[in-house]
Amino acid sequence: MVPGGVDTLVAAGHEVLVESGAGSGSLISDEEFAAAGARIVETREEVFGTCDLLIKVKEVQPEEVELLREGQILYTYLHLAPLPELTEGLLSRGVTAVAYETITAPDGTLPLLTPMSEVAGRMAIQEGAHHLHRSCGGSGILLGGVPGVPRGRTVIVGGGVVGLNAAKLAVGIGAEVTVLEKSAGRMRYLDDIFGSRVTTLKSSAVTLAASIAEADLVVGAVLVPGAAAPRVVTREMVAGMREGGVIVDVAVDQGGCCETTRPTTHSKPTYVVDGVVHYCVANMPGAMPRTSTYALTNVTLEYAVTIANYGFEEAVRRDSCLRPGVNTYAGRLTCRPVAESQGRDYQPLEELIA
Repeated sequence: MVPGGVDTLVAAGHEVLVESGAGSGSLISDEEFAAAGARIVETREEVFGTCDLLIKVKEVQPEEVELLREGQILYTYLHLAPLPELTEGLLSRGVTAVAYETITAPDGTLPLLTPMSEVAGRMAIQEGAHHLHRSCGGSGILLGGVPGVPRGRTVIVGGGVVGLNAAKLAVGIGAEVTVLEKSAGRMRYLDDIFGSRVTTLKSSAVTLAASIAEADLVVGAVLVPGAAAPRVVTREMVAGMREGGVIVDVAVDQGGCCETTRPTTHSKPTYVVDGVVHYCVANMPGAMPRTSTYALTNVTLEYAVTIANYGFEEAVRRDSCLRPGVNTYAGRLTCRPVAESQGRDYQPLEELIA
């Protein structure tokens, strides 16, 4: 939430509580929120215990689950597929959980995932280039090269929003760029945008292995909406990379698309497997909170206002985009990809609110 969002909700007749210090990471002060009409509260417990609609960015943390209550609406990123414990917590507490990452537009795009994918895609190249520094354990290759010296090779696995934005930055700094993608239509689109500056390849085990073996930087950008990411980059492929190569797995929030991926943090972002540096930070955009906060609230506020104005049931009847965003409702799991990933029972939302 930004002060402008608070103002919009207050103008619509709603009371807005903001936990003290919630905006500090994005350089938004309590005073700015208060000036927009928010009531500043000192504790997380008061926010959870008072609000009907709870707006976050990251998924509910383990210590927060017990603060949730039946019928409360949780509106945030959830990424439940690799988190069965959190799924169980939401179901047991009877929470209505609306996930940013599965709200779906009529054309199949994911409007609330897009801005964070744009940030993460561009960050992947920045972080990858940084961790190629020899002092960071990398091979010491400059992605853009210099006259008389070959450019670094960047391989991007997946040509969606993350892949597109990673390619933009990689091309911009002069790297040699290959994008592996399954969709022929998406490859044509990338070719139209980048022309000869990017090589597109049909993704398969063979093309992946050959491309990764020659890569200095690999960006994992594979997404299956709502479900765990497929592990398309095998341990053998990683072992086949040159020593000092770097992998940035942006899909880590959904479990990662590399077999060697495990989540890391901003304070300790990397580890090494088979001589390859892995950067697998969950919530990569959290490193750029000012940009990320404003980019995200540009798209989340509209749905928050709809839920606040009409209540949950009427909001999902009015807005078809919201329906696929509902992951849990009244103690039932309503997101098929999460159910399939965890082997749980699933019930369509339409049956529950008919």
